[in-house]
Amino acid sequence: MDPTTDNAGQTGDPGNARAALEALRAEIAKAVVGQDPAVTGLVVALLCRGHVLLEGVPGVAKTLLVRALAAALELDTKRVQFTPDLMPSDVTGSLVYDARTAEFSFQPGPVFTNLLLADEINRTPPKTQSSLLEAMEERQVTVDGTPRPLPEPFLVAATQNPVEYEGTYPLPEAQLDRFLLKLTVPLPSRKDEIDVLTRHASGFNPRDLRAAGVRPVANAADLDAARAAVAKTTVSPEITAYVVDICRATRESPSLTLGVSPRGATALLATSRAWAWLTGRDYVTPDDVKALALPTLRHRVQLRPEAEMEGVTADSVINAILAHVPVPR
Repeated sequence: MDPTTDNAGQTGDPGNARAALEALRAEIAKAVVGQDPAVTGLVVALLCRGHVLLEGVPGVAKTLLVRALAAALELDTKRVQFTPDLMPSDVTGSLVYDARTAEFSFQPGPVFTNLLLADEINRTPPKTQSSLLEAMEERQVTVDGTPRPLPEPFLVAATQNPVEYEGTYPLPEAQLDRFLLKLTVPLPSRKDEIDVLTRHASGFNPRDLRAAGVRPVANAADLDAARAAVAKTTVSPEITAYVVDICRATRESPSLTLGVSPRGATALLATSRAWAWLTGRDYVTPDDVKALALPTLRHRVQLRPEAEMEGVTADSVINAILAHVPVPR
């Protein structure tokens, strides 16, 4: 299928859905250069009904990436800049008194969208950070005792800066565990950076994606069909045991004070299934598990201070575990 073809009317078929989601890469590349792994991670999260933590220095197109994804998927998106004075009601919404009717009415907050970009989430206090927990886990917001469901699909893409620690509030382990994936958004290569500057010199405006040629190549119906197909992807008992062995090994690592919980093991199984389906298979292989292990597990472990001082990273620990855990044949 031509990646530029509008998929309206071609939904419901898993083959069409896969082609439509594959076309996202080419469409997003019209606006964002060289971030294919992050694009793939966001698509995997959508397939698994999960959320994503994006980590990278300022100016690597994290915001543009989410906006381009929403445009290519024909989904609604909103952005919240998290600051120290942000209140929970600024995210979830609040009851507003209407003098004309002498009644309180609910004014929805920006969380009522398909793709919520929570920019610099670690710059706001824990009380406001926690306002997202119910939305992320239950896909609803409760205000004044009344639960209000969020739109479907719903994904939180939260960004945090890895280098600026002053004035930040580190995310607690319980909230980190709610994110399906932690994706690193690196600085571009020299070639990609030249491409970025060339585009800007030619008049590219990151605030006008329509002018950049980004248009819908998939929609919510494609996503529904894809999710149904992912749910049918076969997982053998050997693969299930392999995922469990990897996660249990993190709990026994001398470099870690906190290993991966059973929720993390479930997440790794889910992301592996989504990746297997995206690559054209209806069964999961050990390579699928290895491919998703780092982004799925790196934020679910905690390093010992002495290991961190020696330059050990979460990624290096997980890679060592992948190299030692026996791979099923």
